[in-house]
Amino acid sequence: MGNEVLVTQYQSPVVRRRHIASALGGVPYWIVAGAFLLPIAACTVGPNFTAPVAPLAEKFRDVNNRSVQSGPREYERWWEGFRDPTLNKLIQITYNQNLTLLSAGTRVLQARAVLGIAIGIAYPQVQQGVGSVLNNKSSAATPLSPPNATPSYFWTDALAAQVAWELDFWGKFRRGVESADAAYLASIASYDGVLVSLLADVTATYIGIRTTEQLIRIARDNVRKQEQALSIAKAKYQGGGTSELDVFQATNVLEQTRAAIPQLTIQLQQGENALCVLLGVPPQSLGMVLSRSVGRIPSPPRTVVVGIPADLLRRRPDVRAAELAALAQSAQIGVAETQLYPAISITGTFGGSASTANGHTLADVVNWKGVAYAAGPSFQWNLLNYGQITNNVRLQDAKLQQLLVDYQNTVLSAQQEVDNGLATYSQSVNQAAFLRRSVQAANGALKIALEQYEQGATSFTTVLTAEQNLFQAQSSLAGALANVPLGLTAVFRALGGGWQIRVDSNFVTAATVEQMRTRTDWGNLLPPVNEPQRPAPGLPGPEDIGPTVRPPEW
Repeated sequence: MGNEVLVTQYQSPVVRRRHIASALGGVPYWIVAGAFLLPIAACTVGPNFTAPVAPLAEKFRDVNNRSVQSGPREYERWWEGFRDPTLNKLIQITYNQNLTLLSAGTRVLQARAVLGIAIGIAYPQVQQGVGSVLNNKSSAATPLSPPNATPSYFWTDALAAQVAWELDFWGKFRRGVESADAAYLASIASYDGVLVSLLADVTATYIGIRTTEQLIRIARDNVRKQEQALSIAKAKYQGGGTSELDVFQATNVLEQTRAAIPQLTIQLQQGENALCVLLGVPPQSLGMVLSRSVGRIPSPPRTVVVGIPADLLRRRPDVRAAELAALAQSAQIGVAETQLYPAISITGTFGGSASTANGHTLADVVNWKGVAYAAGPSFQWNLLNYGQITNNVRLQDAKLQQLLVDYQNTVLSAQQEVDNGLATYSQSVNQAAFLRRSVQAANGALKIALEQYEQGATSFTTVLTAEQNLFQAQSSLAGALANVPLGLTAVFRALGGGWQIRVDSNFVTAATVEQMRTRTDWGNLLPPVNEPQRPAPGLPGPEDIGPTVRPPEW
């Protein structure tokens, strides 16, 4: 991906028509159009797809919050708002190397090949055959055969071709192309959905790593402060100013704080391992990549701009994928309904045969004297199907209804995810403000408690309470500071931001393209390596369904 990714691309109808013209080469397009004129003149059964109505709120719930504003905005590179160069580098590496994304790209290629199959089925299907048989005529069976009779051994050769073309009177093949095209576009939208989730996962994992690093620093800082308190308690005990109880209590709190560091280190390594998988590399130390010495929890912008819920319908890949899946299934109803009507085909055979028994040679197989041919229409109508066809139509319709409900549920879930993310973001901002003051107060309380303890004005219990309160307040503040960018990440994930970095609808790496071309002839479905790169044209939608009659893709 990035500068290394090349693959077949989603094309608008205009671009599709241009590719059709080039695919025909020297064949005039009117020949293909004329060949399909008769089927196109017939009807196309089945429902024409209508975009489902989705339940939408007028606005998101938190837009009145001072940290959340409503207005138009694109979210192409939303992570750059954190102003963290390390995160930006990780995002690019992930886009170039992530295996889950590459797997999604291969599913796009599969769907594109299925579309090519659907296109090819509409054309005349030709089968050729060549045969050669050695015949043996027993002399015992014909003892009185004249000298010029058929020899005992002779060859019979035959060459034949059969053609069958089912005319698309009812739109069976056109609906099939429509369905396959919608499924292909849905696979692109699904790829974009994987990319959106992947970018959010990388960001969230990175924030988790930085948060764990911060918690380790907090624990170590508190260890130093608690070691100081333990030294004071030991000095007072050795001077006879207090009992050994203070020493034991100080040691207990200190060791518990120290014990938190190994657990945090485990979390840090697990976070790094998770990030390695997202980067497409084996688990390893990421110290050089993360620049841990200067690491910090990413700081988000003070405000976030969101649009309106209706924007989700055009921006979220999973919403588009759900709509296109419903479109593909709607066309399948038409395919099923065509079985209720007669299938009319044009069939023909053409071939020749020759036998050495008659003095012919193999070359006489293609001699017009030995050629026979036949052509004519055929008619097939499955009348006695005992409700199988009707119930298959009902089955396809029920599947469509399920997908329409799934689409509505996807839209509802999208709005829920945005609102949840906004709530986490805005309320974590407030929580962090409170906890900052709490940490300041806890620092002051510990300082005063130590001074009073040294002077004998308070018990060591006060010092212990102050130590524990400070550690807890600092840890809670780190969690709140992490929840702010995590909430914002959830918002951008829910808003469908990030898929726009896809380069010109490219879905697999150049190395993958080369590997696949080495195994298989992919024709024009995989572009040449030197193809110029352009920005992604946009999320696919029903408006991008191409013509249902197209030339075959060899």
